[in-house]
Amino acid sequence: MTGIKTAMSSVPQIKVAATYMRGGTSKGVFFKLDDLPEKAREAGQARDHFLLRVIGSPDPYTKQIDGMGGATSSTSKTVILSKSTRAEHDVDYLFGQVSIDQPVVDWSGNCGNLTAAVGSFAISNGLVDANRIPENGICTVKIWQVNIGKTIVAHVPVTQGQVQETGDFELDGVTFPAAEVQIEFLDPSDDDGEGGSMFPTGNVIDMFEVPGEGSFQATFINAGIPTIFLNAADLGYTGTELQEQINTDPLALARLETIRAFGALKMGLIQDIAEAASRQHTPKIAFVAPPLTYMASSGKQVKQEDIDLLVRAMSMGKLHHAMMGTAAVAIATAAAVPGTVVNLAAGGGEREVVRFGHPSGTLRVGAQAEQQQGTWTVRKAIMSRSARVLMEGWVRVPGDCF
Repeated sequence: MTGIKTAMSSVPQIKVAATYMRGGTSKGVFFKLDDLPEKAREAGQARDHFLLRVIGSPDPYTKQIDGMGGATSSTSKTVILSKSTRAEHDVDYLFGQVSIDQPVVDWSGNCGNLTAAVGSFAISNGLVDANRIPENGICTVKIWQVNIGKTIVAHVPVTQGQVQETGDFELDGVTFPAAEVQIEFLDPSDDDGEGGSMFPTGNVIDMFEVPGEGSFQATFINAGIPTIFLNAADLGYTGTELQEQINTDPLALARLETIRAFGALKMGLIQDIAEAASRQHTPKIAFVAPPLTYMASSGKQVKQEDIDLLVRAMSMGKLHHAMMGTAAVAIATAAAVPGTVVNLAAGGGEREVVRFGHPSGTLRVGAQAEQQQGTWTVRKAIMSRSARVLMEGWVRVPGDCF
C-alpha cells in the first residue's frame, strides 16, 4: 500500500442555488425555499442534516474548514426565504443557527443582523412584487419572521431598480461602509409566546439565585430575543471587556453558561436544566455597566461621554465581537422601561433612544415602550444596519448527507 486512502463512498455531490451574504455584523448562507432539495423543503431531520453539511458542522476541530461556516456564532448561520403566505407580507424568513461542534440547528430565535439582508435578498430574487419596487428610492419590505412569529419592516435603498449595497453608512464591527438599511421590529415583545410575556417573571428586576454561583440582580426580558441582563460588577467585570478576556477563560465561560441555563429555566423556556445544552441560541445572556472610556477591538477609543451604557453579550457560548441585532432590540426595550438593570445602568428614567458601547464600538437603538394596566409593552424597536452580497451561485454537498 502507498498510504493513499481508498474512497469508501462515491456518491456524487449535488449543487444547490445559494447566496452568501453579510447582514449587519453577521454572515450566512441564504436559500430560496424552492431551491432546496425536495427532502429539505420541510422542517425536520433532512433539512437539519443538509444545513449542517453546508456549514461544515459538527466539527470537533471547531474550524468548519469543510463548509461555509466561519467558526464563530456570527458566521455559522443559515436563512431560508419564500414568498409570504401571510396577508400583507412580502417574504417569510426562517433562520437557523448552526452549532459549530454539535449536530444541532437551533430554530428557537431570530437573527437581527441577518434581517438586514433579508429585504435585499427578497427584492433581488423575485420575492417582492415588481410593482412595489421603485426605480429610485426606498423599497419597504414587510417580513414575517417565522421563528418568533413577528413582523419586521426593512427599508431598503434602491437605485435604477436594483438594490443599492454601497454607501457611506458605517457600522462598528464591519470594516467597510455600505448603504444604510433601517429595520423596524414591530411589537417585538413576546407577550403571547413560549416565554409568556415581555417580563416572564412579572418583574422588571429580580434577585436571581443560581445554585453554586450566587445571587444576582437580573432583568429577564422577551423582546427581540429572550435575554438575561445582569450587572457586570456582580460578575466581577467592568463592562469594557473584549473577546479575548472572556473567551480564553474556560472557567468564566462555564460560569456564564451555568447562569444562562438556570435563566432559561426561570424564564420558562426549558423544563429541565439539561435541555439548555441543545438550546444554545436562546436565551442570550448579557451584562451591563454605566459608561466608561475604553479601547474597542478596532483600536478606536470609545469615550464615556459618547455612550449611555456598556453592554457585553454572549452568543453560542462565547462573547460576541459586537452585538447581535436581536439582543440590540432587547437592550433598546429594556432601556426604555424604568427600573430594569439596563435602564438603571443608563442612568434611569424614561428614554426612547440609547447608545451603548460594545466590543467593536457603539450602536444607537430606539424603542417605544408604554405601560397599560400595569403591563409593559413595546410598539416597535428601530435600528440601522447594512447588508451586502458576498458571493452567489451554488453550494455543493454530498448527495447522501441528508
